[in-house]
Amino acid sequence: MKKILFVILLALIGSVAAKAQTVYSVSYKSDADVKVYVTNNKSDADVVVYKCSYKSDADASKGLWYFVNYKSDAKKKIYFVDWKSDADIVVYFTTTKSDAGWRNRSKMHKML
Repeated sequence: MKKILFVILLALIGSVAAKAQTVYSVSYKSDADVKVYVTNNKSDADVVVYKCSYKSDADASKGLWYFVNYKSDAKKKIYFVDWKSDADIVVYFTTTKSDAGWRNRSKMHKML
């Protein structure tokens, strides 16, 4: 019985950890998993991102990102590019959590 509970607990912890979107902004393009362009127009974005204050609030599938202080703590390393044509995804940062989400789901796999 204890083994079954342990397995269930591990599965639950794993599912929560898989949702968390922890990101780290790198200084060099070659270090990045994903190249990101920030737009000022929400309609141009692939994803509308809300910067979470707590890691537990982050969710990759909902555009809720938590920026970590150390590269080793990040699930994804991102590099901010100057040109939209250089980007893997286009991001619009919002200050409203309910506005966050993917607008172009075909690119969502890049951040999962």
